[in-house]
Amino acid sequence: MLPTFPRVVPDDVKIDVSSWDAQYLSGGEVRTWSGPTSEVRSPVCLTTSTGLEPVSLGRIAMLDAAAAKEVLAAATQAWDHGRGAWPTTRVARRIGCLEHFVEEMVKVREPVVRLLMWEIGKTRKDAETEFDRTVLYVRDTVEALKELDRTSSRFVMEDGFLGQTRRSPLGVVLCMGPFNYPLNETYTTLIPALVMGNTVISKLPRYGALLHLPILAAMQKAFPPGVVNVLQGDGATVVGPMMESGSLDSLAFIGTSRVANILRRQHPRPNRLRCILGLEAKNPAVILPSADLDLAVKECVSGALSFNGQRCTAIKLIFVHASLAEKFVEKLSAAVDALKAGMPWEPGVSLTPLPEQGKPATLAAYVEDAVKKGAKVVNRGGEALGTFYGPAVVYPVTPAMRLYHEEQFGPIVPVATYEDLSEIDAFMRESPYGQQIALFGNDPREVAPLVDALVNVVSRINLNAQCRRGPDTFPFTGRKDSAEGTLSVSDALRAFSIRTVVAATSNEANKELVTSIVSGRMSAFLGTDFIF
Repeated sequence: MLPTFPRVVPDDVKIDVSSWDAQYLSGGEVRTWSGPTSEVRSPVCLTTSTGLEPVSLGRIAMLDAAAAKEVLAAATQAWDHGRGAWPTTRVARRIGCLEHFVEEMVKVREPVVRLLMWEIGKTRKDAETEFDRTVLYVRDTVEALKELDRTSSRFVMEDGFLGQTRRSPLGVVLCMGPFNYPLNETYTTLIPALVMGNTVISKLPRYGALLHLPILAAMQKAFPPGVVNVLQGDGATVVGPMMESGSLDSLAFIGTSRVANILRRQHPRPNRLRCILGLEAKNPAVILPSADLDLAVKECVSGALSFNGQRCTAIKLIFVHASLAEKFVEKLSAAVDALKAGMPWEPGVSLTPLPEQGKPATLAAYVEDAVKKGAKVVNRGGEALGTFYGPAVVYPVTPAMRLYHEEQFGPIVPVATYEDLSEIDAFMRESPYGQQIALFGNDPREVAPLVDALVNVVSRINLNAQCRRGPDTFPFTGRKDSAEGTLSVSDALRAFSIRTVVAATSNEANKELVTSIVSGRMSAFLGTDFIF
């Protein structure tokens, strides 16, 4: 199951990033940082006479606090207390800028796809899917905003008042995306924040920062100066001063609850900070006695090991009814062992090297803890080679083990048994997480009561299917420590805006006043035309 690392870089996947080295976007300028930089090393290694050597891809800027404050000043100036050109412009113009951005963005599809492969180990198929899905998300956001603008363009009469309610922006938004879907997850907050009229600062993740740099020129061309800004650097160095300034109005963060709490506490007025958070999860799958085992195995393998299990929506623990356990584990182990390991560009590859430094050792520690407490690795996995870790099916996992409670975020598939559904109920109630669960079963007498018991504990129940985010029209959120706020194409527009009403007593003078403003198109906010 261990891959063979290449000796040379294939010509058809080579990437030269020298023209983007150490760039960042601030105040409408793509700048090259002259201060300290950090080398970006690929999880893909080359086989040399001295062992495995990570491929050096390029360098990213490590901005200091002063530079971060300059970026913040650019975004704050573009916002200008809500009076800037971007927050006060008509929706149609903001949509036009977004459409221009997409036209420019698709021109750099190939370098971004290659960097997704090299920088975070994503297969070519998955890298292309992530890029294309992100473009589709932008276009779907445009359509959702058009519909939102249509429905809010009406005036209403209520209890003697004439009023119009529309959505207005929040202010300066800091977006911090994750490394596992560094393009798509970043844009699912950045794009709706932008199009709703906010000014945005995007702090790139530690892993997966380089792949954003080819897109900076598209942002520069499409948006007015200061409206969107992109920076890199150590989080404590660049994010801390921005949070402490109190100038940020909203935080969109995808990561851990521990870091989210630190960031929130740094703001001097946390009550004024609107947070949209996508955090950790321990999504279980439950194999009921009536389950189709072949379907359950197929969905659990994909759900647990797509992109090496490095997804918040991944299945992180499988509960199988004791009566089915041996047969299920046998089928699951065989299916996992059949997955192909290799380099991201190789056809048919499912398992690739891991981008996080030291991750194989972290995963090995989880398995070691479980084995010491009575579990076994029941497939051919659990071995490491450089940056690669072979997926391990660990069984039987019990509450005494770390794998039962903690999010492994990698290619380990823990399997536990249960006798009664009360054990599942207890796990879900006691877990600090509440994102999703997958139920596999065909007896409605089993499934229905379990659904009713879980709808107030998690935010999505998947029936005979793996946990996942999509489609993007579905709400994506979580309970407890798993999320704050809701994201989908339409929900995100609401998350980065606030309902604002203009109201007047319904007398002839006010009706004439409003009619004059609307008919003369004197206001970007007050009006009935939505142009589309």
